[in-house]
Amino acid sequence: MTTESTEKKGKKKLSKKSKQEKQILVIVESPGKVKTIEKYLGNSYNVKASMGHLIDLPKSRTAIDVEHDFEPEYITVRGRAKILKELQSCAKKSGKVLLACDNDREGEAIAWHLRNAINTKTKDVPIERISFNEITPQAVNDAVLSPRNIDETKVAAQKARRVLDRLVGYHLSPLLWKKVKNGLSAGRVQSVALRLICEREKEVESFIPDEYWTLEADFQTGKTTCSSQLVLWNNSKPELKKEADVKALIEKIQDKECKVSDIRETEKVIRPKPPFTTSQLQQTAANRLGFTSRKTMQVAQQLYEGVNIGSSMVGLITYMRTDSVRISNTALEEVRYWLSKNYPNELPEKPVEYTVGKKAQDAHEAIRPTYTEYSPDSIKEYLSKDQLRLYSIIWERFVSSQMNNAKSKTVSVDVKIAAGEDEAVFRISGTKLIEKGFYKVIKLLSSKDENKGYYPSFKIGDVLIAEKFRSEQHFTQGPARFTDASIVRTLEEKGIGRPSTYASIISVLLDRYYVTRSNKQLVPTVLGKLISEVLVEHFELYVDVDFTASMENKLDEVEENKISWPEMIREFWFPFKAMVDEVAKSTESYKGTLDEMTEHVCEKCGKPLMKKLGRFGFFLACSGFPECRTTKSIPLAKCPKCQGDVVARKTKGRSKEFYGCVKYPECDFICHFKPLNQDCPKCGYFLVEKYDKKNGAQKLCINSDCDYLHITQEESVDS
Repeated sequence: MTTESTEKKGKKKLSKKSKQEKQILVIVESPGKVKTIEKYLGNSYNVKASMGHLIDLPKSRTAIDVEHDFEPEYITVRGRAKILKELQSCAKKSGKVLLACDNDREGEAIAWHLRNAINTKTKDVPIERISFNEITPQAVNDAVLSPRNIDETKVAAQKARRVLDRLVGYHLSPLLWKKVKNGLSAGRVQSVALRLICEREKEVESFIPDEYWTLEADFQTGKTTCSSQLVLWNNSKPELKKEADVKALIEKIQDKECKVSDIRETEKVIRPKPPFTTSQLQQTAANRLGFTSRKTMQVAQQLYEGVNIGSSMVGLITYMRTDSVRISNTALEEVRYWLSKNYPNELPEKPVEYTVGKKAQDAHEAIRPTYTEYSPDSIKEYLSKDQLRLYSIIWERFVSSQMNNAKSKTVSVDVKIAAGEDEAVFRISGTKLIEKGFYKVIKLLSSKDENKGYYPSFKIGDVLIAEKFRSEQHFTQGPARFTDASIVRTLEEKGIGRPSTYASIISVLLDRYYVTRSNKQLVPTVLGKLISEVLVEHFELYVDVDFTASMENKLDEVEENKISWPEMIREFWFPFKAMVDEVAKSTESYKGTLDEMTEHVCEKCGKPLMKKLGRFGFFLACSGFPECRTTKSIPLAKCPKCQGDVVARKTKGRSKEFYGCVKYPECDFICHFKPLNQDCPKCGYFLVEKYDKKNGAQKLCINSDCDYLHITQEESVDS
């Protein structure tokens, strides 16, 4: 063998060896995952983050070629070129590229764009797709050993959604600029959610509460006092509409014999709930923890990406965007093993199975802890307060879902009071868990009633003493405004949006100031109401709940490869475009229609002030604009003390809003409840809206001398 051939052979070996030593590049979406995955994979891997989408549609134009199968014109996202260039450079130096974006439509599209962008710079490096449902050593390493191809149908579904949203948004928004006000925007799904919120607000505003009273009695037997409620008066449901009705009833039964007439015992089997889906997690976190949907998803993202629990970074929960309650066999085996050690008496013979909903895509497991052994108490020192609370309800919900049923016993005791021909029945009720079952692991998720554990002990014929009668005034409750929890539940039930979009739908409406959040309720602004009215009047089909749900189903059909995405868009686009063009031609402009001259005069130039609609609601502006730029808050009501104007004000150094007289300090009237654009039907004073947890939102008269749902002056005026 010649020296030359020996050298060549040596070079080949060296080349082969150096190629083997090249790192494998793993690209994830979020930088929060990088450190955790790097530790799991070791030095042979180089983990980088794409920071989400690097390639997308430009913001400056529609960028959809409607003449050629709606092909989108993708560009590198502004400000992201440096990240893309770095990833392309790293890919060139790597032995292989693994695209580890999230396992959903958006993640698949990001992986698709990255593959194409890397291929433009080098075609020599193999590129593969990996995915995992949880960030644990086992899941990550299994994914690396089982690469797959990019799912083109998922990419097509994402492309269809992106194109559809772009066509709707970029044609409706300019129409709103032209017809209503510059700077407005409309979205395909958000507009439907806004419509639901506005329609609910109409129901709230039109509701007139009716007064009614309830009557309770405290019965004494021996040393025990039990509270009871009047449930029957002469064998019918009591109708106590006024305080006088209650007083008349009490007079009839006062000092009459009280005897136990009936006792009923019922037992109820309580089944554990399935592990969380995205919407259920958002609803429960809103109701139990007071989290907004956005906050829930932000904290869940932190738990998913990894938390440092002493010596290592661990992803504590599975992927948090899912509509399935399915659990992997490995997770079932692990939780059953943990229960066998900690709660052996509450372990069912077989795993508990839950049915996946018909509308569920079932792409991911339910949201669960990655390791059952990491109970909230065992890792609480490593978690922030919000992380611990959210992790606790996820852990409790999952572990309890694989435990035995609980059983409760309810005892209802009827106490009869006879007064001549009249007869009153008061009921004492109590419920107690007689078999705790899955409640043994429930702490944060348990309600006050479940923790009480009480039921009365009486015999039929027992004579009791009515120690005290207590009456209470109530008002019928109208429909409740949407909260984060209830709008998410409604969107899910109606098939609008998907797990990954619920939080963003609410956020967009809030960010655009079409909706505000008051006492955790979603309240449409004047601007939001106007936009919704315009869209419903002229584009009713496209902001229709059923139509929007049908479009979601068609996107699913694209992913299932039942229809092609251009075909789906074509079916939608041409009728929609014809309607946009027709409205643009035939509809009169709304611009300035809500502006109106007022009796108020500008203090600077003496010209009349106009009521105008701005981004943050109505305000007063000088009609001499632009020469005079005077603006003022719009009066909300007349001051009950001096007949001056009541306007919204804010305390110095604080953002808390209150309502006070413009003649301050001469007039010291202050109200902490927002005046409504309604006068009291009895006295003519203005009504305000007050909210409390017990009664919800109530319309109340500001006049303390008026008996129409009045609030006391101490509540309304800051003395």
